[in-house]
Amino acid sequence: MPARNVSEALDKAAVRPPEAAIVDLALPDGDGIDLCRRLREWSEMPILFLSATDEDAEKVRALNAGADDYVTKPVWPDELVARLEAVLRRAPLGMGESIVAVGGLEIDLGARTVRDDGRKIRLTAIEYDLLRVLARHRGKVMTHRALLTEVWGPGYELDTATLRFHIANLRKKIEPAGRREHYLRTEIGVGYRLVC
Repeated sequence: MPARNVSEALDKAAVRPPEAAIVDLALPDGDGIDLCRRLREWSEMPILFLSATDEDAEKVRALNAGADDYVTKPVWPDELVARLEAVLRRAPLGMGESIVAVGGLEIDLGARTVRDDGRKIRLTAIEYDLLRVLARHRGKVMTHRALLTEVWGPGYELDTATLRFHIANLRKKIEPAGRREHYLRTEIGVGYRLVC
């Protein structure tokens, strides 16, 4: 499903997540790097950059933003197809999911909304980002360091007091009354897990 610009690409991907995305570096309403970053907020779909720009700095920016590969134009069509097939082979199953449901909790990663049995839950940006990371890795333990780095960035990986504060606030909002650690489980001394 082709898209002409960043906003159209985000809209289409949120409504009907594709198996993979081929992104150009230059788009009419923004930068392909921005599109890649926004897609990576909620999707693990393979992203392949196809661009006329052959500068190493741009390739590094694209890969650091979450791209899986970067191909410079002109490219032989068979090579492009082979590269796309290669990133699809490495892609995890269900990587295009935009809605994660855990019991009555529904996290719409594309729309950045959370509902519990249909009732909208209002979260701060940090609370949402924590829940997004946990949802993308549901069932798996996310270490304190991994959560801090992914939500706050490098340099914050030891700030567990801040993490505990925000996790406690997130729990108050998403956990059913009287059901401690129903959705969000503490792995003592390690991190947290969103229960499947």
